[in-house]
Amino acid sequence: MMTGREDKNANHLFFLCSLIEYISRKTKNHRNVVVNAIGKEGLQHILDLADVYHSENIDKLTFEFTEKHGIENGFFDNIANAKYSIPTHWDIGKVYKRLIIDINKKDNKPVIETLSEVYNSWLSRKIEDFNSSTYYENREYLFQSYLKGENL
Repeated sequence: MMTGREDKNANHLFFLCSLIEYISRKTKNHRNVVVNAIGKEGLQHILDLADVYHSENIDKLTFEFTEKHGIENGFFDNIANAKYSIPTHWDIGKVYKRLIIDINKKDNKPVIETLSEVYNSWLSRKIEDFNSSTYYENREYLFQSYLKGENL
């Protein structure tokens, strides 16, 4: 359903991906650690309630989800290690949202299944490396690289 510039479901997915990025930064974890800790059922719950959660304070949500899902602090700090301009959690949320949507159009799986596969893929590690150019590559490049299993 269109209610603005993009589909409501795409907007919910954008919020979920941005929240994953935010939690990962706050807890210094790779993104797949956060995704796997929350689990598919928890991710679906967040996606289903994205309209409600979107109006909440993101720091409050981060605290609640880290507590609820036992997400401990890690040692991956891609912010401190970045040599260049750091994209916002919203910027990275958009990158993941687009990639998940593109893959989901091809595979036609439940969106949370695709999300989990993407965040647990080799490409996620490339996207979260802010010293590489991967996170700002164009949408089609990321999609085709994912399908091929390596950077083109």
